[in-house]
Amino acid sequence: MLKSCYHTAFEAGTDEAGRGCLAGPVTAAAIILPEKFSNLVLNDSKQLSEAKRDSLRPILESEALSFGVCHVFEEEIDQINILNASILAMHRALDQLQKPPSFIIVDGNRFKPYADIEHCCIVKGDAKYLSIAAASVLAKTHRDSYMAKIHEEFPMYNWKKNKGYPTKEHREAIKKYGLTKYHRKSFKQLPDQLTLDI
Repeated sequence: MLKSCYHTAFEAGTDEAGRGCLAGPVTAAAIILPEKFSNLVLNDSKQLSEAKRDSLRPILESEALSFGVCHVFEEEIDQINILNASILAMHRALDQLQKPPSFIIVDGNRFKPYADIEHCCIVKGDAKYLSIAAASVLAKTHRDSYMAKIHEEFPMYNWKKNKGYPTKEHREAIKKYGLTKYHRKSFKQLPDQLTLDI
């Protein structure tokens, strides 16, 4: 069962989605939950079905004391690399909170200080703490919605299903149709990258 990790009553959890994708943004969310918040369904977004994630999103957004979601897009990812882009997305999501948190808990083991606010990195934190799990659900659902939208522009890549991840189907579409403006040009798009004219 997930737990709260309150060092203070105004603690933000943050997480990102889409770090390993070949196309689309990396998306981060930050959220501050009420101290007595509980939800028996909430878990690491990767452990939940799409239907459960989608049902949780409005609950989290309505019950949160504050939340923010930010996309960092392909061009910026290519300029600063995916790790820096992921941390930047989390910082920008934190920027959107109505009031600065007094403590930040971060999924994973890499983060950069934010506004002189104390933070703690927690490996697999999205499976341990409510606010990180909530951030993971918001990041994932907002990113999935964006990928479904750009799927309509380039349906041959089937982003509505694969969300831009390097599935066999996605790689086959890249071989056949090439890259789009939504692909991350700094990523190895195909195992035989040298044969792809980018």
